[in-house]
Amino acid sequence: MGMRAAVAGASGYAGGELLRLLLGHPDLGVGPLAAGASTGQPVPSVHPGLAPLADRTFGPTDPDLLADADVVFLALPHGQSAAIADTLPAGLPVVDLGADFRLADHAAWERYYGGPHAGTWTYGLPELPGARDAVAASTRVASPGCYPTAVALGLAPLLAAGLVGPDDVVVVAASGTSGAGRSASDALLGSTVMGAVAAYKAGGVHQHTPEMEQTLSRAAGAAVTLSFTPLLAPMPRGILATCTARLAPGTTTTALRAALTAAYDHEPFVHLLPEGTWPTTKATVGSNAAVLQAAADTHAGRAVVTVAIDNLGKGAAGQALQNANLVLGLPEGAGLSTVGVAP
Repeated sequence: MGMRAAVAGASGYAGGELLRLLLGHPDLGVGPLAAGASTGQPVPSVHPGLAPLADRTFGPTDPDLLADADVVFLALPHGQSAAIADTLPAGLPVVDLGADFRLADHAAWERYYGGPHAGTWTYGLPELPGARDAVAASTRVASPGCYPTAVALGLAPLLAAGLVGPDDVVVVAASGTSGAGRSASDALLGSTVMGAVAAYKAGGVHQHTPEMEQTLSRAAGAAVTLSFTPLLAPMPRGILATCTARLAPGTTTTALRAALTAAYDHEPFVHLLPEGTWPTTKATVGSNAAVLQAAADTHAGRAVVTVAIDNLGKGAAGQALQNANLVLGLPEGAGLSTVGVAP
């Protein structure tokens, strides 16, 4: 019998995507399923596409039930993972899709999330330098957020190579509505979202800002200051992040692309597009892929990097499964696709 994964928060969008991926995993099956308010409901009543789980119901978020697995995924709202993680056996691998353990700065956590800081786990973005080995050696992994994943993949190699400066980074990124979770909201009604793109949480207040600055600062070896404007787009899933930063003198498009090629040429999930071809979210839907492009805007003196991911794939469930594969010693790409669904 193969290994089993427990999922807390299994009724949410990210939890449902995890279940979908686990159903196609060759070595990791679906174990205990916890979903607070949905306890007792059949899985397909919440996730209609998961017919193979028709005989399964959601259980309570009981640490003893979750511990009856080889790995636990915590797909819970921010601030709820720590209490569950503290009650799980110390040696049991846990991958947290929430923000509870991503930040090293206690003050940043308190400012953006509120309440006491729970601590810091291994940051699970395997494509960053040294991260893959660190994840594989860990039993507790904090998977990055969706926006921070896209931004780090686009800018970290350029900052590390000194091709852009750390003190003037600007990100404008659009997300599909699933990024806001399943909770009902007037802002997410079809009649509100359809035919409109809206900015929200602009002006440095979005909770992913300190995570992006933390990751990029580590890459740059210096403090990064970032201005972030998120957009809500009329699509169910996807992230399109356009990142700009001040060019180092003499930096060309060729140099930017060379740095990204050096970083990702052997990475199965990150693809630099041919020069002149720009990313679209449609290329990544349903996959764990990230596609990116870069250009030097010599007129404005800025590097422009655009990255597309599926916010539920590489931005959440796919990346969490990628991390779990590493922790469990399984092939890193097991159960994951590099191919998006289009049209």
